[in-house]
Amino acid sequence: MSSILKIGMAQIAPVWLNKEKTIEKVNSYIVKAAKESCDLVVFGEGLLPGYPFWLSITNGSAFNSPIQKEIHAHYLKNAITIEKGDLNSICKTAKENSIAIYLGIIERAQNRGGHSLYCSLVYIDKNGEIQSVHRKLQPTYEERLTWSPGDGNGLKVHPLGDFTVGGLNCWENWMPLPRTALYAQGENLHIAVWPGAEKNTFDITKFIAKESRSFVVSVSGFMTFEDFPKDTPHYDVIIKNAPKILANGGSCIAGPDGEWVIPPVVGEEGLFTGEVNYQKVLEERHNFDCVGHYSRPDITKLTINRERQSIIDFS
Repeated sequence: MSSILKIGMAQIAPVWLNKEKTIEKVNSYIVKAAKESCDLVVFGEGLLPGYPFWLSITNGSAFNSPIQKEIHAHYLKNAITIEKGDLNSICKTAKENSIAIYLGIIERAQNRGGHSLYCSLVYIDKNGEIQSVHRKLQPTYEERLTWSPGDGNGLKVHPLGDFTVGGLNCWENWMPLPRTALYAQGENLHIAVWPGAEKNTFDITKFIAKESRSFVVSVSGFMTFEDFPKDTPHYDVIIKNAPKILANGGSCIAGPDGEWVIPPVVGEEGLFTGEVNYQKVLEERHNFDCVGHYSRPDITKLTINRERQSIIDFS
């Protein structure tokens, strides 16, 4: 039934900063989700090839530090260049298994010169086609030392069964206007991806669900100090101050009434599944619809610039 979707939440660790091996792990979880009859599988923020955990534990703000430069160069070399086909095998797996995917990547953007990084959320449909690449609008705190600010090009929604699905990265979910940009396009299944922390997902997941009267799926990564590969540049420096658990998960699903469908899953890696029913969206929009009958566009209205930003235009 197109009104009922089964969602898979892949709460996993990457093979940290190893592009090829992380792609293999992602593909294995796509197949696993398909075998469990999922219509959509979601992976955490920046999972491919990994979140920049080193920044907060190795004095990431040290200017001209050889250590920081070398780790950053390693990050660049393992980042994803979509134009060069880095996601081709994942798209192929999506098509072969007829499953849609939201995947957090670190994007090495060709249209920005190819040497800066963006935290991007990619939507791949059941036909294996990339339908949107949303670059995080504003990296958070220490993330700004390694990620660049994105643009509005990826603020798009997509049909999935009877649902309309859209997504944001991590603390973008606290930004009212990007949320509104998705609501106004008919979003009723909101995907929020995170590096991994119950403290992030617990409140905001239920809040967005109640605000939007939509289902909200928060998917986090999971990582312990043992997940740092020993061949990582400056491994000893990274591991010296690393806590035992860097990302404890917290993946969850809230319904349009703000109640848990699946409460936050903490402290374990795996694929966790749940069902969402479009009927519940229709019922909860009865008394509140923040971009419909409860909006006043004659008084307040949002303008969105969807142009993909680049330093050069050819004429």
